[in-house]
Amino acid sequence: MARTPSVMIPLGEKAPGFTLPDTVSGKDFSLETAKGATATVLMFICNHCPFVKHVNAALVKLGNDYKDKGISFIAISSNDATAYPEDGPEQMKQVAEQQQYPFPYLYDESQEVAKAYEAACTPDFFIYDSNLLLAYRGQLDDSRPGNGKPVSGAAIRNALDHLIAGKPVPADQKPSIGCNIKWK
Repeated sequence: MARTPSVMIPLGEKAPGFTLPDTVSGKDFSLETAKGATATVLMFICNHCPFVKHVNAALVKLGNDYKDKGISFIAISSNDATAYPEDGPEQMKQVAEQQQYPFPYLYDESQEVAKAYEAACTPDFFIYDSNLLLAYRGQLDDSRPGNGKPVSGAAIRNALDHLIAGKPVPADQKPSIGCNIKWK
């Protein structure tokens, strides 16, 4: 299992725009139409990665806990589905339905969105404020497969709670660790 850290891009950067297909609804989603009033959480995930499987239930809980607080969650898979067929759109739809994702699961077939965000691993998290300026990038929490720490979503929850309260998110942020994005 490769352990790739996320790229800690500078805070305050504007979110790159995009429009991608949702594998569940079949509709296209743009960042502008899917963004949250308070914050937007972008999650680069995939189906096969053990790091994502380890946190899937916590992602569902996060989405459900914050969806009525002006927070929008958007999951994106950018993996090469030719080399990793389990990460293709049909399988993405199956996983989203099995896990009961309360957020769209978008397919970035060209990988242009992952490149624009400098996403490096799965899972990789980016939180943008109401103006789509980067407020947080990094890990979900300190849990990793096999390290015995509970999956809590603490780092993401802390960032979101600060944004909901109108406070700046602490700049001390740890990178996520996961499988590298499977580039073409």
